[in-house]
Amino acid sequence: MYTYANKKIMMMERLNNRQVPAHGRAALTVFDALLEAIVAGQLRPGDALSELSLAEQFGVSRTPVREALHRLEQIKLAERGARRAFVVREIRSEELEELFEAVGEVEAALAGLAAHRMSDQERWMLQGIVQEGMISGEDPGVYAQINTRFHDAIKAGARNAVLAATSSELNVRTLPWRLVNFYEDPERIDASRTEHQEIAKAIAAADADETHRLMRSHMASSRAVAAGLLARRSR
Repeated sequence: MYTYANKKIMMMERLNNRQVPAHGRAALTVFDALLEAIVAGQLRPGDALSELSLAEQFGVSRTPVREALHRLEQIKLAERGARRAFVVREIRSEELEELFEAVGEVEAALAGLAAHRMSDQERWMLQGIVQEGMISGEDPGVYAQINTRFHDAIKAGARNAVLAATSSELNVRTLPWRLVNFYEDPERIDASRTEHQEIAKAIAAADADETHRLMRSHMASSRAVAAGLLARRSR
């Protein structure tokens, strides 16, 4: 699957203009691995997340493991169980539905604003990302990265810091489910490519209403795949 740790590390290094401490890198690596295992169904609701066992498994101290578990708790994929030990949290279908509904509304609002506010160069760059996605092949990990860049470009073009911050916060919780779309549904990549084309075309035409509608539909498609995945995991 697509991994998040390296991307986060590079972003932090650019931000701070220095190397990320070793324990920070280790925490990101553990967080990334556990995140993928939970979304992929390899770790099930109620499974124990033992600091000691995980530290031994990853060959690190308990400090980065503890940090990774706290991150999972923040995005509601882990919770405290008996004796305050961490366990994998059960995700209810209603919760996932509401989460994706919120993301869909925010992403649609950003897209509508971007249709009016993107510069010609930004519209051209967005078209370039779409074309890159069209020829990227069938590797889900490669396409997932292009998909993230597509949404990030629209968010930047909307020029609304409040909506962008809200989107980023929600994306932390939904991105694993959105990315797993491309691994679980063989047809999702092609469908996403078509949807990206339509959204970029509406943005190029500065049609805010159509862009808003298309982005809501795009997110609804991701929500449907994620809901189906969660239902299968729950059986």
